[in-house]
Amino acid sequence: MTEQQDRTEEKLASVEEVLGRSELFIEKNQKKLLTGLAVIIIVVLGFFGYHKFIQGPKELKASKLMFTAEKYFDQDSISKALNGDGDHLGFVQIINDFGGTKSGNLAKYYAGVCNLKLGNYKEAVDFLGDFSADDEIIAPMAIGAQGDAYLELGEAEKAAKLYVEAAQKKINAFTSPQFLFKAGLTYESLNNNSKALEMFENIKSEYPKSEEARTIDKYIARVQG
Repeated sequence: MTEQQDRTEEKLASVEEVLGRSELFIEKNQKKLLTGLAVIIIVVLGFFGYHKFIQGPKELKASKLMFTAEKYFDQDSISKALNGDGDHLGFVQIINDFGGTKSGNLAKYYAGVCNLKLGNYKEAVDFLGDFSADDEIIAPMAIGAQGDAYLELGEAEKAAKLYVEAAQKKINAFTSPQFLFKAGLTYESLNNNSKALEMFENIKSEYPKSEEARTIDKYIARVQG
């Protein structure tokens, strides 16, 4: 028998030994293994069943209910958008009934903006703080709206920080210069001209084609003076 054949037989013997141990382990723990497998199957089926038969229909219903509330919001019928019209739900009730859905989450943003427009600044902060998003426009707008509410509540320092956060949340040529400008004005009102200048110069250098940049030299000169 050659040396190569010896090594081959040794490998086969090792494989057989491992297989034998595996079979023995399975025989001894068969009940536990089957139970564990059954639990995994139940969890997976439960997950997909929940999303298909419960969460899916709930998402669809919430989306349909949002239509009328959003229509009132677009028409500037803020009270009806927020609280409903007696026949259709407003954002508050949609949040209460469908808070775990995507539409329920979006309703928190709308409810926050509605309360901001109605002068209910603390309520606006609460709703906007509960809203979560990571998109290009609404995410920074929600943070900026919180800044507006805090500014109205007399907390200018906090408002300025939120404006900066909004500007940096999703850097783009629409929301970023808008909130940098608000931050600059707020810092100026706090007599923090160095921070105000930083905001205004950022607009000039990074967003020269923005609406805010058209008159930014005036504000730069003002805080420098």
